[in-house]
Amino acid sequence: MTFFDSDYMEGAHPEVMRQLMATNLEHIVGYGKDHYCDEARDLIRKACNAPDALVHFLVGGTQTNVTVIDGLLRRHEGVLCADTAHINVHESGAVEHSGHKVLTLPAHNGKLEPQEVDNYITDFYRDETFEHCVAPGMVYITQPTEYGTLYSKAELTEMSNVCHKHNIPLYLDGARLGYALASPDCDFTLPDIADLCDVFYIGGTKCGLMFGEAVVAKRKERLPHFFPLVKQHGALFAKGRILGIQFKTLFTDNLYVNICKKPVSLAIKLRNAFTAKGYKVAIDSPTNQQFFVLPNDVIDRLKQSASFELWGPRGEKETTVRFVCSWATEEKDVDELIERL
Repeated sequence: MTFFDSDYMEGAHPEVMRQLMATNLEHIVGYGKDHYCDEARDLIRKACNAPDALVHFLVGGTQTNVTVIDGLLRRHEGVLCADTAHINVHESGAVEHSGHKVLTLPAHNGKLEPQEVDNYITDFYRDETFEHCVAPGMVYITQPTEYGTLYSKAELTEMSNVCHKHNIPLYLDGARLGYALASPDCDFTLPDIADLCDVFYIGGTKCGLMFGEAVVAKRKERLPHFFPLVKQHGALFAKGRILGIQFKTLFTDNLYVNICKKPVSLAIKLRNAFTAKGYKVAIDSPTNQQFFVLPNDVIDRLKQSASFELWGPRGEKETTVRFVCSWATEEKDVDELIERL
């Protein structure tokens, strides 16, 4: 059986495990106040070309999104996002549970259109009854999107300009950011992300770590008193050094981007094999997630030897499916699946 369900099915990259084992019996202070976390923060700041940036380590993506969004918004404000966004579709109403409404706009291949964001905010304040409504207090995007698509640097710049125009923060969910940076279609850098986004996070859970996400805010005034807020949300990890050690390893010798290159190339190899067999690509993704429309009998046949997700309800005759390659996917796994097409 080969597995293409997601990019967090395996444990952690071997070098991460080695470093965790090597430091396992050290006596270290908690809550991220240790020297490993400090060293990891410095490495991340250097990679982002943001020497004064705020850097906090949290455990998981939903936890990070809820904590950051709560930190960025005032009580009467909501978060603007694409209707396909993770916070809207696959986080069980976590943002609403924290007291903030999710405000959706139509997605375009998973992306928000900057002009539509501009229009929404402008029209909101043209309504003389706006004070009775939930105000758009920030914009949430993902890079790559839920559909594996990428915002170009020009699109990110335009979105950043819209947010600055309306004096609201732009927040980027980077759960799979490593795969975006490793994509052949990538025309931006980590420093670009740091410059254009008020806050973003570098995903570790899906990019080689056992768990962990690193929140980065070059404009740290956007997140005042963030440490106690992290604790309020149950997101403060007592053994914080475990996060620091992992991120220090991930940002040593460019491991973060390097381990994400192979899965992107394997995913593209998989896409080329599917199209060569005449199967329809559902979404043109240049990253480690690939989407196809397959006849149900083909899905049933492939399911006998490969594990992957249906992307939505099963259709009467055909269904959209998703295949994901991770940092741990081997070429033989992809070749084995291709042989069965």
